[in-house]
Amino acid sequence: MKPVIAITGRRISAATLLGVDSRWAACQADMFWAEVSMKVAEAGGIPVELPYESAGPEVIARVDALVVTGGQDVDPELWGGPPPVPSSTGGQMLVIDRRRDDYEISLVRHALARGIPVLGICRGHQVLNVALGGTLVPHLSDRGITHYSLADVPDRRPDREHQVDLEEGTLAAALYGSRFRVNSWHHQAVDRPGEGVVISGRAPDGVVEAIELPGQPVLGLQWHPEASVELEPCFPWLAEQARVTAASDPVAAR
Repeated sequence: MKPVIAITGRRISAATLLGVDSRWAACQADMFWAEVSMKVAEAGGIPVELPYESAGPEVIARVDALVVTGGQDVDPELWGGPPPVPSSTGGQMLVIDRRRDDYEISLVRHALARGIPVLGICRGHQVLNVALGGTLVPHLSDRGITHYSLADVPDRRPDREHQVDLEEGTLAAALYGSRFRVNSWHHQAVDRPGEGVVISGRAPDGVVEAIELPGQPVLGLQWHPEASVELEPCFPWLAEQARVTAASDPVAAR
């Protein structure tokens, strides 16, 4: 059987949707980037999108892997960071959804407790670190690499904007080789690693781009592999690890 792979998303006001019937404007909508589900399916998994109400161990007991996706900043209260600074003062105004933070951190912790594979993408990579007690860089300064491009070019995917050097002997290097060019779409980054977390990849300016838990099927990537035209190796890896989970615990997984 194909493995069932859970995917997190975000919740937005229906009023922000173009063309929505005004009678729905006071409602909320769940949002999931289709590219994540498409890549999971291409890799041989069955994608299942989880709303905020699906954060408990009962859900994790019924899936074979978890993908934590990209999005807004993690509430700094959760990792001891500074409060948001209004952009009018020259700072970076954070966009925060605490309910999403709590739901994703809960899912990550339950997934780690059960031992199923976890893939963190961009924000999800940061959520993984925070869930394990790590901290983040509140806002990246420009040290020769622009990690968050504001260029608005319609109808194109993010470019491979800089290289990442991956540590020999790590899961990330086994999947991507010693060096790989990635897209870049973030203004925060992993700072102090959480409990058991190993940094396995950095950009040339030292920014953390990959983390993992040695000996466990857990990987965090700061870039967006789902935005690549080709299937990046993290997705076949996740699907294969999920098959192992399903085969080793078929009753719990169903």
